[in-house]
Amino acid sequence: MKAIPKVSSILKIGQEELEKESVKAYLHIKLRHCESEIFNIAKKYGISSIEEFEERYKKGEIEEEGTWEDFFRLDHLEAEREAVKRALEELSVS
Repeated sequence: MKAIPKVSSILKIGQEELEKESVKAYLHIKLRHCESEIFNIAKKYGISSIEEFEERYKKGEIEEEGTWEDFFRLDHLEAEREAVKRALEELSVS
């Protein structure tokens, strides 16, 4: 990418550091977005996790009809959040 050398020159930091910090910033934004969506779904159903959502389904406390989209969305978001956290940990190690 042509922008990286130009921006690193302007900021007077190495290209590798700029790339690493850029990826880190992106991952933090992605993590906040996931956590925000997770919070909204959890608040909507009064739950704290996909496991609790599933348990409340089993107990009949949450109707399955009309809620499956949120259930699968929450499952996806929790998996994505964990992947982003792993990626952030990897950046911290390297």
